[in-house]
Amino acid sequence: MHLDVLDLRQFYYRTRLGRIAQKSVRDQVVSFWPEMTGKTIVGFGFAVPLLRPYLGKAERVIGLMPGAQGVMPWPAGMNNVSVLCHETRWPLSAGMVDRLVVMHGLETSEQPSAVLEECYRVLAPEGRALFIVPNRGGLWARRDGTPFGFGRPYSLTQLEQQLRTHGFEAERHRAALFAPPSHARFWLKSSDLIEKMGRKLSSYYAGGVIMVEASKHTYAPTRPGLAERVKRPLRILDAPPQPARARHRP
Repeated sequence: MHLDVLDLRQFYYRTRLGRIAQKSVRDQVVSFWPEMTGKTIVGFGFAVPLLRPYLGKAERVIGLMPGAQGVMPWPAGMNNVSVLCHETRWPLSAGMVDRLVVMHGLETSEQPSAVLEECYRVLAPEGRALFIVPNRGGLWARRDGTPFGFGRPYSLTQLEQQLRTHGFEAERHRAALFAPPSHARFWLKSSDLIEKMGRKLSSYYAGGVIMVEASKHTYAPTRPGLAERVKRPLRILDAPPQPARARHRP
């Protein structure tokens, strides 16, 4: 079940822990994709806090928010680019998206397979998608005081397997949110240091979220009988077949 957009906005924009979480994950997104000039980037779920660095640089930035979650205008003080949509029918043409970010859109959906099919449909053949989900073994998935404590958490193996099932090829993975999900002043002040140490010690085990970059796996078209024709190539210099001899009646 999707979280309410008002609760998500309250956490990410009105609490210090939410702003720290936003920065931690956004920094990793930018490290994956530092250059977006001339590209179309789309966020699904509640991914808009991660897209702000690309405003004014990418050709097009779009925030898709599922109807069960609700929508809010974004970005503040600028032309709105957020759109309310059905979670399995996006108002986008097939193959138009160069970069896709999914956060709070997969683990909270009751139709994750259909969501992944829609991700595959809109992604360009050379595009990349970044899936951000709660880490099943992390602390953030065990606390319902943050958005990462809701829905189905994943292990890295589970997420990569689900992506392969729906035509994606996992390329790279990272983790974020190594600091505990606590509003205590000590942990909030230490979050930057803990984040830096965590990234050096582990690529996915200890983080609160798992981030997997995936490409769209495309298959070469096949035709019936093609393999047989290759096995029996035409030989130009071979002698032409001889006509069958007429039978003589006795």
